[in-house]
Amino acid sequence: MKLHLSRMSTGWILAAGLLLTSGTPVSRPAVLQPNKLVILSTTDVKGKTIPCGCHVPKGGLSRRAAFADSLRAAYGQVLLLDNGAFFPEDEVHRDAAWFLMDAMKSLGTDAVNVSDKDLIFGRAFLEQRARKAGLTMVSANLLDKKSRRPVFNPYVIKQVGAVKVGVFGLITDKGDLGPGKDSLSVEEPLLAARKVVIELKRLGADVIVLMSQLGKAEGEDLVTAVDGIDAAIMGRNVLLIQKGRMLKSTIGCYGGEQGHYLCKTELTLDAQHHVQSSEAEAVMLGPDIREKPEVFALTKTFEDGLATRIEKARRQEEATNTVSAADDSPTHYVGSQLCMRCHVKEGEAWKTTSHAQAFATLVNLKQESTEGCASCHASGYLKPGGFVSAAATPKMSNVQCESCHGMGTEHEAFSAAPARIDASTCTQCHTPKGDPHFNFETALPRIVHTNLSGETLKNKKLKQPDDAKYVAEMLKTHGS
Repeated sequence: MKLHLSRMSTGWILAAGLLLTSGTPVSRPAVLQPNKLVILSTTDVKGKTIPCGCHVPKGGLSRRAAFADSLRAAYGQVLLLDNGAFFPEDEVHRDAAWFLMDAMKSLGTDAVNVSDKDLIFGRAFLEQRARKAGLTMVSANLLDKKSRRPVFNPYVIKQVGAVKVGVFGLITDKGDLGPGKDSLSVEEPLLAARKVVIELKRLGADVIVLMSQLGKAEGEDLVTAVDGIDAAIMGRNVLLIQKGRMLKSTIGCYGGEQGHYLCKTELTLDAQHHVQSSEAEAVMLGPDIREKPEVFALTKTFEDGLATRIEKARRQEEATNTVSAADDSPTHYVGSQLCMRCHVKEGEAWKTTSHAQAFATLVNLKQESTEGCASCHASGYLKPGGFVSAAATPKMSNVQCESCHGMGTEHEAFSAAPARIDASTCTQCHTPKGDPHFNFETALPRIVHTNLSGETLKNKKLKQPDDAKYVAEMLKTHGS
């Protein structure tokens, strides 16, 4: 089975064609223990894909995958479930939502419940991503407000070895349905549960499993009120309880949150596949659980990329806020368009120079987002009124008037005593390392405002054919 990574947010692209190949397609091994059914479950993962930063790091997709594989090999009849609330809790980590959905499918997850927390980005996002991942989502009481029909399948029946298992999910009717609240409604959980259990029994389910996003008290009350539920996974901010609890004839499992533990519910069956006894425990996914290598590698790639994007966005926001605040100061950059209102001829001459296309060089090299390049290929980089990014401050791209002549709001100061352009002005960017062939005496006449020959542009075109050799040389000489 392969996990395809797709781009879901602007400003980044994960390595093209990156795939997770988790060996052969997930298949059920031979039934080694036909009188045992094991249910492995996570709940309230909250966007966590890797072990926590605790003193004893716990959780992570690669440990979940390895542990599930080991139990499949040992038992044969194993069901892998997620009880919902797996979405991250903020917009910044939104990409973890689709990544987790793809990952759960790749791990062979049999069914996933829906929590109100999974509607944080809207109904359409959840539905579309579930379809794209091919993930089996269930919810017996999340309804379309207009049609009163379930948004997802209310239940799923899985043939696990020789056992026919019915799995259904419930969402709380006390939660916030997020952006989709206008099109969604929630049926009273007790009423929905009774209907689904009757239906699953009619369809011949040997074992019935509830994934509950109702909270501890309401979840426990429900399973004691509804006969026929063999196992229940308790979620929605339910605290970890190491050993499962019997609630009348139902075994409840309490796996905590963030994927630190994998709940293992073991049901012992008779010859007719009816539950004879049951027990449950929350197994810590600690360092003693091995990492599945291919899942570890892919998750690390994703997390490293996500961390880089978040840090870049943070710096960008910080810079934008700083520049915006500085714009109110009496001194700031104004941009060449304002300069050229009076200095028309000089502006026309500037347009014939390579300075006027300096930022396009970065775009052609796909280096426009590389930190450090814009300080020389744009004007007033991260200074009051200056360049922040191509999207935020497009008018400040390229090497403009103020790069050589100084900040525009100080025009009156330097017009009385004109600033002298000397070698030090140019060598701030034309450094020996970045431009080893630069010579001030020969370069200056080519860009003076009386020179309309376009000489620097012609030379630039001659030096910049569309080939890999030029790109490699440019990146080499401009490297850090």
